[in-house]
Amino acid sequence: MKPLRVGVIGCGNISDLYFESGKRFNSFDITACADIAKRAAREKAKKHGITKVMTPEALLESDEVDIVLNITVPKAHAAIARAAVAAGKHVYNEKPLTLTREEGKALLDEAKAKQVRVGCAPDTVLGAGIQTARRLIDEGAIGVPVSATAFMQCHGHESWHPSPEFFYEAGGGPMFDMGPYYLTALVTLFGPAVSVTAVTRTTFNERLITSEPKQGKRITVETPTHLAGMIEFKNGAVATMITSFDVWRATLPCIEIHGTEGSLSVPDPNTFGGDVKLFQPGDADWCIMPPMHAYGTQSRGLGLADMAAAIQSGRPHRAEGALAYHVLDIMQAFIDSGASRARFDLESGCERPLPMPPGLRDGYTD
Repeated sequence: MKPLRVGVIGCGNISDLYFESGKRFNSFDITACADIAKRAAREKAKKHGITKVMTPEALLESDEVDIVLNITVPKAHAAIARAAVAAGKHVYNEKPLTLTREEGKALLDEAKAKQVRVGCAPDTVLGAGIQTARRLIDEGAIGVPVSATAFMQCHGHESWHPSPEFFYEAGGGPMFDMGPYYLTALVTLFGPAVSVTAVTRTTFNERLITSEPKQGKRITVETPTHLAGMIEFKNGAVATMITSFDVWRATLPCIEIHGTEGSLSVPDPNTFGGDVKLFQPGDADWCIMPPMHAYGTQSRGLGLADMAAAIQSGRPHRAEGALAYHVLDIMQAFIDSGASRARFDLESGCERPLPMPPGLRDGYTD
């Protein structure tokens, strides 16, 4: 089939990975780009050979764009995505889907009415690492899943990011920044969650930027920067999760899964590959398992490629809107539970995304 035409809105740091993926995957081509900073769009177009540079408004209305790839800053995700849907286009968002449940519900409702699709990062869960772990769980390698631990701890992004302010705004923080990787992985492995109980805090009211070009600027922190809690899943498993921008150094594992018949060490969900380690009774130590799926290296855009292929064939896509909304609901539940010091029952749910097929050729999702 003919590749679908993708228009990029948002030509910041992460856009290079998506522009490169447009040359790799068979189901879509990036044909246009836009940014409110026209110079950024022109520079990316020149770097990656994109012939059409537009304003965001023109790209949204263009008849030469089938899918809008929305990689703007998080607070713009909802407005751009809803404008794309209103124009009758499919949309694929960078994470998070939106910053509020209300925005997320409105986006999905409007997309359903327009009969267009919504996709959302992260797509790292479609890579070899998480997919291999999923297959081992599904095959019974650890028996019945009982518990999980998930840890993402660092000291924030103001020491390296050129414009880190949004990480500390409402809708930012470690949960909304990095939580989508970990939570999407856990939902991929376990299925949907049903409740969250959390404690949150903001350790530093201000942050000092030490990176260029804004070195010396102070940021007022508007969101919790250390969140610890428990997630109960529909399948009965319980996960302990910490996300923090208040930790100078940590050695805790990214994700571990424990079952009635063994344990799994799951690689960093912010990557596509990494070692999956299995421990079963009688083993002397962890055993590194061979990858059972493709895409073990940097493959940003895999979720977009899967969505484009799914649109063409009529099947469901994996990095889909309901999954992203459920993850958003879990993240907001951490904030709500921390503020109320009470268990928060989730209203949303989703289907566990389909596993990736084994034996894929590079550049293909079917």
